[in-house]
This record gives sequence, structure tokens and C-alpha cells, in this order.
Amino acid sequence: MRIAIYAFDGITMFHLAAPMMVFGEVGRLELAADWETRLWSDHPGSVRTVEGYPVGEVAGPEAVDWADIVVIPSWPIPLPPVSESLREHISAAHGRGATIAGLCLGAFAVADTGLLDDRSAVTHWEMMPQLAERRPGMTSDESVLYIDHGDVLTSAGTVSAIDACLHLVRKHLGSAAATRVARSLVIAPHRDGGQAQYIERPLARAATDTAISRVQEWALSRLNEPLTVDRLASEAKMSRRSFVRQFRNATATTPARWILEQRLNSARVILETTDWSVDEIATACGFGSAVTLRQNFMTAYSTTPTAYRRQFAVVPGTAAAPPA
Repeated sequence: MRIAIYAFDGITMFHLAAPMMVFGEVGRLELAADWETRLWSDHPGSVRTVEGYPVGEVAGPEAVDWADIVVIPSWPIPLPPVSESLREHISAAHGRGATIAGLCLGAFAVADTGLLDDRSAVTHWEMMPQLAERRPGMTSDESVLYIDHGDVLTSAGTVSAIDACLHLVRKHLGSAAATRVARSLVIAPHRDGGQAQYIERPLARAATDTAISRVQEWALSRLNEPLTVDRLASEAKMSRRSFVRQFRNATATTPARWILEQRLNSARVILETTDWSVDEIATACGFGSAVTLRQNFMTAYSTTPTAYRRQFAVVPGTAAAPPA
């Protein structure tokens, strides 16, 4: 398997290293004798990473004609359109049967070639709106870590590039080979869930001390209690209608949605830092039952509380019991 990885001035070392590390490990572990990677760019020579390190022995575009897999591991900010020359090289490689992989922001370059028209694609969650606008007719999906159409693959941000590369190893060499690569690199061989679970969703807060901000602070200390809109409005000393309107103006969301977000955020913190049971967390965060917590958690993060804890727990052993 011959893999050509695109490099450009200003690329981060991580984005360049991720596919080289995964695919290179195949050879180092002697899982396949014919796996080879090459760096290439628009011109042969060298590139300089955003960290300031030069990377030499970079091939020119002729490497694309050699490759079975062409990887675009990232793309410059502020996301310029792909050059006509690069578009032609990628399209030609695809036309002769090579797999095209746009990792993280590399999805923008692949989208510009038209290979994702009438297909779904994913990139770093922060840039999903821009990707959706980039190519009319293309569907963006922020709920997944990578999408493989067989001939074209895109991945979500940063570490998801490793997931996508492991997927390619699994696809061509089998699960056992992918598991050996993952074990050697000390990474998960297959991550459950989608990138939704890694997205920080900061909520707009009032800029000054207002009735809305005071109610928010009051509610945050009572997430285990029933917090209806009427109760919140009463605490703010407003009519329900006036409270809902002012809350939306201050936070860009509804009171009910805000409460749900805070309960989910609280559940995530408890899952990461304690060994409380899901039932205990559900009670402490105001979900009432483990079933309700699981349903809302899955909807928000595309994974279960148990799977989330497995991935993100940072405090092993026991922890203080939840409040009565």
C-alpha cells in the first residue's frame, strides 16, 4: 500500500505526524511488507511547520501518481480554495482508483475537488458551518469521527485523524492488525461515539449582574431539584412570558434547554471524576432516573454515560458519596 501525505508550509507537526505514525507503524511491526509512505507538496524540496521546524525530502506532485491512498491531513487557515493544480492531481488520483482521505481541515481541500458532492462529510467541529457553506449539495455531519465512502474519506478534528487512519489499516489489513498498531501506539483501537462528545458548547451568559444571571447562579446550585420554567420565573420575580423572552435574549437559548445543558455538563464532570453509579448521578443532576439520563446523554454526545466514563475518567478508585 503506497500512501502519499500532503504537506504544506504552516502545517502543524501533529497533523503531519498522525498519518505517518499510524501507517508507519504497520511497517515497523512487520504487519505488511509493502506499506510505504511519502510526503509530497506542490513543489519538491522542503516545507516549514507552523512550529517553525523544517521538513525536508518532500516529493513533488508526482508522488500522487504513485499512491494508492492520497492523504490531505489538514489545510491552511483561513481555508483558501484548493489550487487548480492540486485539484487536478487529486481528481486524477481518484479517477485511477486511489482512495482520497481528507483529515480534519483537509476535508475542505477534498470538498473543493467536487468528490464530496451529494455525499456526507465531516471536519473539525468548529469549522462544520464553513464546510456546509463550502459546497452546496454536500451534507455535513458533526456526529461522527470519520466517514468512509469507500473511495473518499473525511475525518473530524485532530485526534480523529488517528481514528480514521486506524480505520484504513483495519479496512485493508483486518482488525487484528489495527489492534496491534493501536496497542503499540497506546491508543484505543476503536472509539465509540462521535465527535459530538468532545464538543464544548459554551453558553452565552449575561454580561452584567442581572435577574437572569442571578437565576442562573441560583439554579446551578439546585440541579438536583425540579426546575420548571414557572419556578425559575418566580425566582426572577417575572411573569413566565417575560422571563422566557429575557432569558432567550440573554443566553440565546430557552430556560428548559439551558437547564438540560447544565445537568448534562454536571453529569460529565461527575462521570470523569468519581465512581458514582449512573443512578446516583441521575439523581444528583436532576434527571430522576438512570434511563432518562442515558437517553439525554446519548442524544447530546452520541455515547452512553458508561462509555464516556471509560474514555474520560481521570480519577481512579473511590470518591465521596453523592449528596443525600
